[in-house]
Amino acid sequence: MGAVGVAPPVLSARGWGWRHGTRRAWAVRGLDLDVAAGERVLLLGPSGAGKSTLLQGLAGLLDPDNGDEEGRLALDGVEVRAARAAGVQAGAARTGLLLQDPLSQTVLARCGDDVAFGLENHGVPREEIWARVDEAMAAVGFPYDRAHPTARLSGGERQRLALAGVLALRPGLLLLDEPTAMLDPVGADGLRATVADLLAATGSGCVLVEHRVGPWLPLVDRVVVLEPGGGVRADGSPADVLGRHGAELAAVGVWVPDHPPRTPGPRAGVRGPRLLQAEDLAVRRPGAVAPAAAGVDLQVDAGTCTAVLGPNGAGKSTLALALSGLAAPVAGRLVAHETLADGAGPSPHRWRARELAARIGTVFQEPAHQFVAATVADELAVGPRLQGTDPTRTAALVDELLQRLRLDRLAAANPFTLSGGEQRRLSVATVLATRPRLLVLDEPTFGQDSRTWAELVALLAEVRDAGVAVCAVTHDADLVAALADDVLRLPAPDRPRAARTAGGVP
Repeated sequence: MGAVGVAPPVLSARGWGWRHGTRRAWAVRGLDLDVAAGERVLLLGPSGAGKSTLLQGLAGLLDPDNGDEEGRLALDGVEVRAARAAGVQAGAARTGLLLQDPLSQTVLARCGDDVAFGLENHGVPREEIWARVDEAMAAVGFPYDRAHPTARLSGGERQRLALAGVLALRPGLLLLDEPTAMLDPVGADGLRATVADLLAATGSGCVLVEHRVGPWLPLVDRVVVLEPGGGVRADGSPADVLGRHGAELAAVGVWVPDHPPRTPGPRAGVRGPRLLQAEDLAVRRPGAVAPAAAGVDLQVDAGTCTAVLGPNGAGKSTLALALSGLAAPVAGRLVAHETLADGAGPSPHRWRARELAARIGTVFQEPAHQFVAATVADELAVGPRLQGTDPTRTAALVDELLQRLRLDRLAAANPFTLSGGEQRRLSVATVLATRPRLLVLDEPTFGQDSRTWAELVALLAEVRDAGVAVCAVTHDADLVAALADDVLRLPAPDRPRAARTAGGVP
């Protein structure tokens, strides 16, 4: 990428801690850390260890009016919020943060305008802005032009756009929070190459949060492992930290190469009757003219897991909405067999809300879109209460899910204050609590450490073996290998119809 930005800053933390305003526990506490100018650090730790909070703190985005802060966090000796404000005034970003949730980083209706937003806020001369926008969009392999509506982006496309907005700023310190979590394998490889090129060309520093660490190890100088609740568990070169502490880190949930998480044993259930069938199905995003996916043939049977794969922009999430009864097909047929319909009729998108909720459980790509209660425990109880489940049974079910998905310490927390990985587990747990006949899950393992990943996969295997159908949109090859009975591959938007295989990955 073009010209060098600001000089990479020195990062320092002294006894730094942060507690979100509605939480009792500290997200980060007692952190002492120094990062040299231009150093590339991989930040590890179990889900909920405070990694995302630290990145937001380094970007100067944590508001003391909305939380409690102790200690000091600084860039080049200047407190982070003051450093951020000075960078804006000077027209040169000290840091550039890619958030875990790219939707929260999208602010304008057109893609080019969205990338230009940060440049305009930093007072970059107008004659420079569009050249930098085009350069950044090309660098991340963004597939559309400046005028493309941001509302019509898939999650992976939105992640690329958000990264383009960060790269356009040419920051001295790049802060990346799970930058490949929503990308297909080819896109993930391309993004890593883009980041490597940028760091090599500019000398910028980088602090990276990523659960699947293996592909990133050649890019980083150092690994820092946060201890949940406070301090640093391990710090050193990648070879030293992973070599000396690999087994213990894997035991607390860090994805360590050569220490794979446990997976379910042989399936205990059998393939049941047909629940849902798509024939030459076409689906379309809201407001779009052309279908997001077309020519889809799919059969979903009770007691099976179907993985929906495909590159970013192939229409996977839009297909998931149609399978969930939340979007009407634009062509072809989607038929619910009587085993699923149970008198509600053959077209899921015509079912009433209560009929739909009792038959199909849906997890959206953005988990916060489905939260309705003020606490985690109450969120888990919403579905069973609507179904009229006995209060004693509801309480027992909520306690079981809290324990198994390691959300018990967060039972009284507001769902919107959870980390991305915690929100994902909660969203999956809410549909498991109602035990519908079909689960449609969009990226169900996003943001998980290896322990919580294993618990999620074990729970999904249990409900599948009990006769529930699971349909999962995913880029997670480990999930596919562990759970999938059938695979549907959607092609890139300019290629022919979808292909379906049985028996796992073809």
